[in-house]
Amino acid sequence: MPRKKANAPSRLPAALAALWLAVAGTAAAADAAKAPDFTAQARELEVLAEGVVTQSRIPGMAMAIVQDGKVVSMRGYGVVDSRNPQPVGTDTVFRVASLSKAFAGTLSAMLVSEGAMSWDAPIANQLPAFTLRDLQGAQRLTVREVLSHRVGLGYNAFDRDLEADQPYPLLAEKLSDAPLTCAPGDCYAYQNIAFSLVGDLVFAVTGDFYHHQVEKRLFHPLGMYGATFGRDGLEASPSWARPHVRSGGKWLPVRPKETYYRIPPAAGVNASIRDMSQWLVAQMGHRPDVLPPELLNEIQTPQVETPGEIRGNSWRRERLRSAYYGLGWRIYDYAGHTLVYHAGAVQGYRAMAAFLPDKDIGVVILWNSESSMPAALLPTALDRALGLPARDWLAPEPVRPRRRR
Repeated sequence: MPRKKANAPSRLPAALAALWLAVAGTAAAADAAKAPDFTAQARELEVLAEGVVTQSRIPGMAMAIVQDGKVVSMRGYGVVDSRNPQPVGTDTVFRVASLSKAFAGTLSAMLVSEGAMSWDAPIANQLPAFTLRDLQGAQRLTVREVLSHRVGLGYNAFDRDLEADQPYPLLAEKLSDAPLTCAPGDCYAYQNIAFSLVGDLVFAVTGDFYHHQVEKRLFHPLGMYGATFGRDGLEASPSWARPHVRSGGKWLPVRPKETYYRIPPAAGVNASIRDMSQWLVAQMGHRPDVLPPELLNEIQTPQVETPGEIRGNSWRRERLRSAYYGLGWRIYDYAGHTLVYHAGAVQGYRAMAAFLPDKDIGVVILWNSESSMPAALLPTALDRALGLPARDWLAPEPVRPRRRR
């Protein structure tokens, strides 16, 4: 059964607490509001997905739809490599990029439940060398604040240095000199380097490497047998999707970049659509033997408002009413319904995962190019699950004229 929500944490600001109560209410009413069987709509979405790949001429993609703890659709489309066209299958492995962050939040919640970590204890207790320009603020920064991107740094601090091949330990050390936009804990700005401090915390409290802990506690118990970490893990997979970049009007395969693999909590996971369907089933509350309800409540509870997420492409502008970050997940109000969501992007790969708790329906999409077209399948699926008026999200968006300044 889907999880039931407990009482909202008292430390949430009023606006966040209000949204949290809305999230809680959706779970309590889930039995009465569940969507009808989604199998027929899933088949229609498969046809649309096939059309996206063929008409947009993208290399490959995989999509799964789950409902009530069961996989109602799971298929691969296109090819793993445009130069060696072997088909994408349900066990073909992709990079999932920032979808990795939910694994970090979930593992942290497991360690908190065991008493090995505390959400609101300073990370400096385990990482005494950690510091920021605000020395006192750094000493107060908590695990909760790291996982909800409230470190106080500017957006994506030192990502460009990572992409320029600088090693993670050096970049983590450079955080001490990085400009701050607010006091640590006081504002949101999305991070990759700082977020990955959670990997150092895991090692400090378990004596084991972060990726080993995820494999042992999450991949294996959930049956995610194709999931791995790192470029070596990806390239050792029996079937894996090559990343593609646009060149001369064509999608050309390239070797996966190593850079973001160096920060496993933020972007290190590889997985097939079969693996990710099981991950979604578990996050939606149907594997309480591994992920109990109170753990899911914690990581899927709003922590900080992220209004910038409402802007952007058309489905965000038209469907989202509010946006927040939890602990490795984003939490949206999608046309009046709670949506738990995350997306990911690295060179040559894109990924999206989302679910509607009150309808108990979820979707995950993985593809091996930088095309934006497959992303439109997500709001298409959500609208059908919610019975919203038809809207052709797959149609190209009109170019809006720029305002002169």
